[in-house]
Amino acid sequence: MSILSKPLVADMLARLFSATVNPAPKPGVRFPEIPGDTTEVVIPTRHGDTAATVYRPKPGKATPAVYVNVHGGGFVVGHRDQDDPWCRYLAAHANVVVVNTDYVLAPRHRFPAPVEQIYDVLGWAAAADRDWDPTRLCVGGQSAGGSLSAAAARLALELGGPDIKLQVLHYPPLDLVTATKDKRSALGAKAVMRPWMGEVFDTAYVPDVARRTDRLVSPAWGTNADYIDGIAPALVVTAEYDRLRDEAWRYAQKLDAVGALAEYHEVRGVDHGYNIMSDAGDVTRRVYDVIAGHVSRAIAA
Repeated sequence: MSILSKPLVADMLARLFSATVNPAPKPGVRFPEIPGDTTEVVIPTRHGDTAATVYRPKPGKATPAVYVNVHGGGFVVGHRDQDDPWCRYLAAHANVVVVNTDYVLAPRHRFPAPVEQIYDVLGWAAAADRDWDPTRLCVGGQSAGGSLSAAAARLALELGGPDIKLQVLHYPPLDLVTATKDKRSALGAKAVMRPWMGEVFDTAYVPDVARRTDRLVSPAWGTNADYIDGIAPALVVTAEYDRLRDEAWRYAQKLDAVGALAEYHEVRGVDHGYNIMSDAGDVTRRVYDVIAGHVSRAIAA
């Protein structure tokens, strides 16, 4: 391991990255034709209050279901606004209330704090006094948000709830045991996920290398997913050129083995973050339609 694996160095670089990265989605993957109906809320959790934006579908006769969205950012960047186009799209096309939540970030808050906070947000969304149907609950996220969604779904399985109709894992990191430099991409050095990025983010989130074998950190590693019967059905979406593709595919096989794989969907010709960092609007819209379709079917079942 390099000097980037030293927590003091990784923490400094993670903070620098968080302060300088531009999270705004490219113009081509925004959807200005969807105005959105949003409300800002504050959600209490064991790690303090966290802010969230609630997106509501057009009023209808039926009470809508609810989808908790967890943004990405390598566990160190906190900009839920980057998912604004996606949340508007999902609320409009799947007729769900979308709770787009923040969460505590590394290195100030390391594992398991973000996982526990997302689990608490799910509990809040599943409370009986909401103006949506808390019995039709979904959770999902992209990149680090996908990892946290998978972990929260695992906790829901182990702790007996809340009941989750669907988990959406969109190009998630699911194996922090394997170094990013050892994860292949057809793009090689041109891949979005650079080895140094993985080393810094992983160290900031879980500095103890031995602890990265935890099932909530690396569900795709080893035998961590051998006993997940009863876990929420999952839609796993990967990008063809993403270094994280193979670990998500492995986890999909584990889910399939227990009848919990709704679909494994690989997006051809794109890399990690294609729906935010590129102008691949047509590709993004097609994938969002796939996800929205799965959400609609899950909450109708």
